[in-house]
Amino acid sequence: MAGPAPPAADELPGPARRLYSRMEASCLELALEGERLCKAGDFKAGVAFFEAAVQVGTEDLKTLSAIYSQLGNAYFYLKEYARALEYHKHDLLLARTIGDRMGEAKASGNLGNTLKVLGRFDEAVVCCQRHLDIAQEQGDKVGEARALYNIGNVYHAKGKQLSWSAAQDPGHLPPAVRETLRRASEFYERNLSLVKELGDRAAQGRAYGNLGNTHYLLGSFTEATTFHKERLAIAKEFGDKAAERRAYSNLGNAHIFLGRFDVAAEYYKKTLQLSRQLKDQAVEAQACYSLGNTYTLLQDYERAAEYHLRHLLIAQELADRVGEGRACWSLGNAYVSMGSPAQALTFAKKHLEISQEIGDRSGELTARMNVAQLQLALGRLASPAAAEKPDLAGYEAQGARPKRTQRLSAETWDLLRLPLERSIPRAPSSDEECFFDLLSKFQSSRMDDQRCPLEDGQPAAAEATATPTLEGRVAQPSLTASPQTEEFFDLIASSQSRRLDDQRASVGSLPGLRITHNNLGHLRGDGDPQEPGDEFFNMLIKCQSSRIDDQRCPPPDVPPRGPTMPDEDFFSLIQRVQAKRMDEQRVDLAGSPEQEVGGPSEPRQQCQPGAS
Repeated sequence: MAGPAPPAADELPGPARRLYSRMEASCLELALEGERLCKAGDFKAGVAFFEAAVQVGTEDLKTLSAIYSQLGNAYFYLKEYARALEYHKHDLLLARTIGDRMGEAKASGNLGNTLKVLGRFDEAVVCCQRHLDIAQEQGDKVGEARALYNIGNVYHAKGKQLSWSAAQDPGHLPPAVRETLRRASEFYERNLSLVKELGDRAAQGRAYGNLGNTHYLLGSFTEATTFHKERLAIAKEFGDKAAERRAYSNLGNAHIFLGRFDVAAEYYKKTLQLSRQLKDQAVEAQACYSLGNTYTLLQDYERAAEYHLRHLLIAQELADRVGEGRACWSLGNAYVSMGSPAQALTFAKKHLEISQEIGDRSGELTARMNVAQLQLALGRLASPAAAEKPDLAGYEAQGARPKRTQRLSAETWDLLRLPLERSIPRAPSSDEECFFDLLSKFQSSRMDDQRCPLEDGQPAAAEATATPTLEGRVAQPSLTASPQTEEFFDLIASSQSRRLDDQRASVGSLPGLRITHNNLGHLRGDGDPQEPGDEFFNMLIKCQSSRIDDQRCPPPDVPPRGPTMPDEDFFSLIQRVQAKRMDEQRVDLAGSPEQEVGGPSEPRQQCQPGAS
């Protein structure tokens, strides 16, 4: 498979243009400059040099493999995942062709990570399992730990996506989703055991954090807090403020479902404080949003409104219309709870306007219902009959400020609440131990050392047993050909309209490869009829066919999501808690006949902590 057309010489940065224009410019010179730029954080310029290196070409197979790997990683960081996938496939084919088992393992791991981000979880598991098998075969403990972690991460991402699709609270999951998350936890546990043996504290922190997240989704909230406290301790040990903030946020989430709203509020306050230290406005808004919801659960509506107003201001500053709409929805509910329907109506109308603007159909429907209900309530309050005989049943006199006791029925309150948006597909969370974080720290180690990195932004010291750099590869002789040189990577090609046999690309078509008498002996001929027959091949076929079937059904329409909205939301819990409290608080000071006939309505059951 030929690569995309490289940039023209006049499209390159100045130094690259000068090198490119010289006849004596070598592939290695361009690649080393690309590597330097990527280490400095300039991935776009680095990619230009690497692409120029591919255009010049080389006969050195190890050098070309390193360039493919680094191009794949750079494109991954730039979020150009299709290009990342393409170059990691090139790397995998070349590594297998020259018999580089360690290179094959790491290329398989990189493919797995990229496929995970693309949502192709079953294929990702197969690739990461290949990485694990080869690492164990070669006695590479560090590689084995990475592979275990990556497999856990794939199952974790799949389970999280399935839980959103099922629109279920943590702990209330279909069996298939629970099994997927259980597998994630199993691989994280194996990773944790191994990195403890290796004495890798940074990797232990990542494992603890993700174990906490999987147990949270499984509804094991007490266990989740135990893991997150371990994560917090290691984050403090490394002075990692971002990881510390994530740990506090996750602890807050778990305590919400344990019913410890006061404890959750304290954790969210620490999250807010750290987000300000980190000067991360989006995360600051998320913390305000979580605090607003927590104080709603604590029935401190004035404080809830204060935090929702802070969220609203930041959302407006960041032009996050989704977050702005949610803040208006929350403020409307808060002002209704404080007995201020006129102010609530103002925010309900704003929520309606934003929902229409961003195409949020469910939000628009809810906002319309809210506006209608509030207008009805305000109309009744303003009517002559209401003026002659005010309805006091819905209020309690508490000093100068009345307190609303939620006279409205549970059915009416359902109209005032936005349906839970768990079905929204999300990008990797800022609270998730994320693959991007480590890739962004190429400055701390050579890019080739990152061929299959662990996730989360940890120091490069955690990455041991680095693969050879570009210069190191040039000095190494090529290995003998692998007895298994079938081009299995083509089975995970993105094209689904052609037969798999038509997808197989020859080694000779690899971009940047100069075939000479020096490397011809290590390359299999194009006419080799050898067919792959290993289990890995068959598993990839099954993965592709099931993915094609899954894609025949169009995805459901879902509203967008903004940067000031946290991934972990607990609206359904708030709704149940509020509904239960509203039912309990129904008071009829006159003792109406309706209540005597019908009896008190049965309160809705509140989510029990740790339920599964």
